[in-house]
Amino acid sequence: MPIDGTGMCETEDMEEISMNSKTASLVLTASKEKVFSYLSDVENLPKWVTEFCRELKQVSGKYKVVTPMGEMFFRIKADNDTGVVDMFAGPAEDQMGVFPIRVLELPGGNSFVQFTMFQPPDLSDGEFQGQYESLLREFENLKREFSN
Repeated sequence: MPIDGTGMCETEDMEEISMNSKTASLVLTASKEKVFSYLSDVENLPKWVTEFCRELKQVSGKYKVVTPMGEMFFRIKADNDTGVVDMFAGPAEDQMGVFPIRVLELPGGNSFVQFTMFQPPDLSDGEFQGQYESLLREFENLKREFSN
């Protein structure tokens, strides 16, 4: 499903689907390796995503987060070479949305972090905006974690 930059994408049968997304970014005073390692470790989630992740637990070998919206399955798929950290969350393992993060190396040993979120069809615009504002507050936790 190619996305054309306007928030519209086409399915294989050429049906247009509207997809709202928001992207936030920040620069951290830490190496790409350090930031990537931190973000790709699920055990760090409760340390920086404090509004979303009230608790992290393992159930039958699978991670679950307790959120304001209830309990959700959670997993991370990370690729150190590309700096991509894909976070997946949802009420069931076959209903998980993706929250992609990209970590890039900057000159001087700093890192650029970019986080994208997509609006599910059942989430109102107001709720989606609230989640985005929550993400921006969560970024403050990352800044504190990596401040010199």
